[in-house]
Amino acid sequence: MPVDPSACLAPTARVHPAAVIGPGALIGEFCVIESDVAIGRDCVLEPYVYVKRWTTLGERNAVSAGTVLGTDPLDKNFTGERSYLRIGNDNVIREHYTISRGTEPESATEIGDGNYIMTSGHIAHNCKIGHNAVICSCALVAGYVEVEDQAFISGGVVIHQFSKIGRLAMIGGNTRVNSDVPPFFLYSGFNVEAKGLNLVGLKRAGFQAPQIAALKAAYRLLYRSGLKLEDALRRIESEAATPETAHLVAFIRQSKRGICRE
Repeated sequence: MPVDPSACLAPTARVHPAAVIGPGALIGEFCVIESDVAIGRDCVLEPYVYVKRWTTLGERNAVSAGTVLGTDPLDKNFTGERSYLRIGNDNVIREHYTISRGTEPESATEIGDGNYIMTSGHIAHNCKIGHNAVICSCALVAGYVEVEDQAFISGGVVIHQFSKIGRLAMIGGNTRVNSDVPPFFLYSGFNVEAKGLNLVGLKRAGFQAPQIAALKAAYRLLYRSGLKLEDALRRIESEAATPETAHLVAFIRQSKRGICRE
């Protein structure tokens, strides 16, 4: 049965017969759910949520009023073929938000688990958002952007297409991100600039003093030593080797856009 008997659909909701609504889901007044949509167990959709075709939500997601999920990509190359939006579990998506599906046929925009996405923003086609990230109000995430786990994107941030945000990076408000942003550090400025460690985020994530000390050493080598990039990375590997700094070095070496530097 497409609609589980334990799901609750408001009388004014419009749910396509081919949509799947999981156990305990609550679908609010005036919601519209198209064909080829799957909404998982215990999801809550407030009034006026619109879930478009080829969108999948996992379990226990909370979606606030006026949000549209699975919009056609804002991309002139889009030709209308099937593509997807896939959302994991335990996400909060607040009011008046839009998330697009992929541009290329059979491609996907992917949102992981446990993310907190605030109001009045947009995540564009083919983005990959990890787990437990925070994306604050009025942030705009362009196409093909990747956001690693536990990143914090403040209000009004604009992220250029194909950029990558590292794990536990924190981007200050109204920053323009036009290059890759390595993990664990704090950034701000009109054009994104490194400002130090994301100490608050690291401590909240349970990082201990030795881990933080190694990241401080890595930051100094990367941003304060005057070394060429590859020389700085080799020094980090030899002088501050931890799993976290190994992730930092790998992130930088894999960067296609180049990282933000002074």
